Amino acid sequence: MRLLLRRCLWAPPTLAGVLIVTFLVTHLLPGDPAVFFASDPAADAGTIATIRQKLGLDLPLWRQFVIYVGDIAHGDLGQSITTGQPVARDLLQRLPASLELTLCAFAIAIAAALPLGVAAALRPGSIIDHATRAISAAGASLPTFVTGLVLIYVFYNLLGVAPEPIGRLEAFATPPPSHTGFLLIDELIAGDLAGFGMAARQIALPALTMALFALAPMARMTRAAMIGALRADFVRAARANGLSPRTIVITYAFRNAMLPVVTTLGMVFSYMLGANVLVEKVFAWPGVGSYTLDAMAGLDYAPVQGFMLLMASIFVALNLAIDFLYALIDPRAGLAADG
Repeated sequence: MRLLLRRCLWAPPTLAGVLIVTFLVTHLLPGDPAVFFASDPAADAGTIATIRQKLGLDLPLWRQFVIYVGDIAHGDLGQSITTGQPVARDLLQRLPASLELTLCAFAIAIAAALPLGVAAALRPGSIIDHATRAISAAGASLPTFVTGLVLIYVFYNLLGVAPEPIGRLEAFATPPPSHTGFLLIDELIAGDLAGFGMAARQIALPALTMALFALAPMARMTRAAMIGALRADFVRAARANGLSPRTIVITYAFRNAMLPVVTTLGMVFSYMLGANVLVEKVFAWPGVGSYTLDAMAGLDYAPVQGFMLLMASIFVALNLAIDFLYALIDPRAGLAADG
């Protein structure tokens, strides 16, 4: 409990640091938003000065930061110049799409990585071990946008088994009433199995793209942790006592190997939320990643700052969740940290 309390106390300074760094980086980017948003490419200096004053860019940097922090304290992330909507509203509207994609990819990666890592650890040097390492190397080496383009080319262009990569639904399809924001769940709530199948087909390729990227560190860590656990003294003692191989692997080795694996899972998931920007762009996925990328291209500061603050908050929350899982998996970890 004291460990979680200490981590909670560290959360505000961490978010404050992200806030400062994000503000400075976005305001030091090359280019002038006032010139970008001038309707006439040949706008005179007076018009540009008026736009700068309207955007508050004529104020000193420290004054802009004070105003921004004051707005954040009141829950105002600013207004997007590109969409004309509050950034908080834009992020909340698009966050379910990003979460749904990330969770589906995360589930696929876990379902493949954990069995592969365990199987490779049980048979070092075997074909499955070499295959696991090859898949992990490919997933870690290929950028996500390259993997996505290859999958689109193979499954959409060549084989024709995947739908057109144009977002969460096919063209002219009517979305179901939004209850959760997760399209697959909303389709089930509406009782539309055909719509659920359509949404599942649309999410398959982008989720597989992200899953291949996430599978590499998960499989490698699972393999390494399981090899270490299988060589431990308590596993040798369990074998000497005549316990079944299934009990030894699942109850003894796998549970003790889960501590480093859980850490890796939390880090991978938080990284996937931020790294899905290019995947969303390749598949025209209407999530916070593509929204932020469009804002960055248009020198729209507020969405970029809001996105970074949102990702930092999720990252801090995930770290707290990992600490809690540590205590559930092995209570000794929490006691050692408290001591």
